[in-house]
Amino acid sequence: MKKILAYRFSAFGDVAMIVPVLKEFLAQNPDTEIVFVSRKNFADLFDGVERLTFRGVNLDDYKGVFGLRKLTKELNKEYNPKYVADLHDVLRSKILTILFKLRRKKTATLDKGRTEKKQLTRKENKIKKPLKPTTERYADVFRKLGFTLKLSHQLFPKSQQKSGIGFAPFAQHEGKMLPIEKSLDLVKVLSQKNQVYLFGGGKKEVEVLSKWEQELENVTSLAGKLSLKEELKKISELEVMISMDSANMHLASLVGTRVVSVWGATHYFAGFLGYGQSENDIVEIKNLECRPCSVFGNKPCYRGDYACLNQIEISEILKKIE
Repeated sequence: MKKILAYRFSAFGDVAMIVPVLKEFLAQNPDTEIVFVSRKNFADLFDGVERLTFRGVNLDDYKGVFGLRKLTKELNKEYNPKYVADLHDVLRSKILTILFKLRRKKTATLDKGRTEKKQLTRKENKIKKPLKPTTERYADVFRKLGFTLKLSHQLFPKSQQKSGIGFAPFAQHEGKMLPIEKSLDLVKVLSQKNQVYLFGGGKKEVEVLSKWEQELENVTSLAGKLSLKEELKKISELEVMISMDSANMHLASLVGTRVVSVWGATHYFAGFLGYGQSENDIVEIKNLECRPCSVFGNKPCYRGDYACLNQIEISEILKKIE
């Protein structure tokens, strides 16, 4: 059995995107097993994947070069991998990869396509074209290690019993979120004919969504109430999830649930559309020359009006669901 050590430590949505790639890789390469190293609280993303061992770490225990040497030594002693896949390509993972290379492991590193993404998001003279999907970039790392992998880019539903609509109105950055008033209006319309489940995390989000639950019929807030494993199970049972360009889109992809995704300052051309999701289910303002202005939605709007989000009508989202 060929043992591959793979790692990525953040962000949550990016780690979630790796899971379907690993599943298809292991299915197509039955003589392999993977040890995946990441933050401890991501463990449930990998639950039930055959021939995959999740190794959670607390990064505070491995600070600096000496800490990473300690982690390399521990991982090598525990698993003795033949191959090492860096699926992150940041300073921490680069140091780990060098240390494993010194131990004569075969290594390969993610190509994030940073130059292409800068060209896509720069203010002037954008090169606006679809870039390689992030999932294919992950797959390339395994191909560089000498393995074959052909991704299906299909959804694989975990539950056959589907009911209700999920809605995750929040994202990490303002440039990826509908104005809160529009999100509330959307919930009001959806709840007239459907059971709506609200998803979110963090104290403020829990407060907002709980208020909506109290004010509206057929609305249930699950924010702050479920473990990650329970949340994944619930999302798997939904007919459809409405999500911003956020981790919730990738969680739904992970359990085979269709997503209607809303994009503002970011753009699916950058390669972050949920695995197996359809471009036909994207809601966006297409004719804004300033879009995309950011890969991650973390830059302030230089126009000052977030037209990319304020100009989206909830009727466009409803059309995708009807």
